[in-house]
Amino acid sequence: MTVPEPAFALAPERKKAASATPPPRPAGRWKPWLAFGVIAVITAVTLSPQVGIAFSFDAIVRNWQNGAAKIVQLLQPDWSFFPRTIPPMLETLEMAVIATAVSTVIALPLSLWAARLTNPNWVGRGLVRVILNVVRAVPELLYAAILVAMVGVGALPGILALVLFNVGIIVKLVSEAIESNDAGPLEAGRAAGGTQAQINRAVALPDVWPSFVNQVLYVLELNVRSGTVLGLVGAGGIGLLIDAVRTYFRYDQLSVIILEVLVVVILLELVSSAIRKRLV
Repeated sequence: MTVPEPAFALAPERKKAASATPPPRPAGRWKPWLAFGVIAVITAVTLSPQVGIAFSFDAIVRNWQNGAAKIVQLLQPDWSFFPRTIPPMLETLEMAVIATAVSTVIALPLSLWAARLTNPNWVGRGLVRVILNVVRAVPELLYAAILVAMVGVGALPGILALVLFNVGIIVKLVSEAIESNDAGPLEAGRAAGGTQAQINRAVALPDVWPSFVNQVLYVLELNVRSGTVLGLVGAGGIGLLIDAVRTYFRYDQLSVIILEVLVVVILLELVSSAIRKRLV
C-alpha cells in the first residue's frame, strides 16, 4: 500500500518554482529616459547658434592668454593693500548685521500670518503670501540699484535692499516649517478657548523657534556674501572698493579682497554651526 506524500513536502518545490518565475517589470521604466532625452534636446537647442545663445569655445581658445594673465595676477596678492580693505569690510559686516536684525523683527509676525496653522483667515494669509512672493521675485541687486537712485550712494540703500530680500526668504522658509509641524497642540489650544494670538505665542512660537533662528543665521551668511556685491551699484560696503579695483585692473589687489571675504565667510559659518548645534 502506497502512503500518500504529505502536502507540506511539496512546499519547497513550489517555493522553488515560484522563485524561478521572474517578477514583472515595473511600469514606467521609459520615463527617466524620456526626461533625459527632453533635457538633452532642450540643451542642444539652447546652445545652437541659430536659435540659442550661440555658445562656443572659440572665445575661450582665442582669449586664453588674457585669462591666464589675470589668473597669474590673482595668485600674487598685494598684501600692502590689506589695510585699505578693513574699513569697507567692517562696513559690510555692519550692513549684514543691521539688515538681519531688522529682517528678524519684521519676518517673525509675518511668518505666523503666512502659515495656515497659525492664521486660519485665508484672505489675510493669501494677501501676505502674494506680497511676499512679489518681494522675493526681485533680486537684491536690483533693489540696491533702485534704492541708490532714491536715497543716494552709501550703506543705507544696501541695508534696505538686504532687508527686503531677507524678509521674503525668512517668511517663506519659516512659514513652511510651521505648516509641517503637528497641528494637534494648536487644536488643543483652540479647544481650551485660547485666541489665535495666545495660541501662536504659547504653542506655535516655541515650537518653531529653533527653525526660525536657523533661518536667521542662514540669512546672515547670505547678507555677508551679498553685501560684497551690492557695492558694485553704489550700495556701500566692500563692493565699492571691488568696483574701484576692478576698474583699474588691479587683480592683485582684488585677490586680497577675495581672500578676506573668504576668511570672513568661513569664520561666520563656524560660528553659525556652533550655534545650531546648541539649538539642536
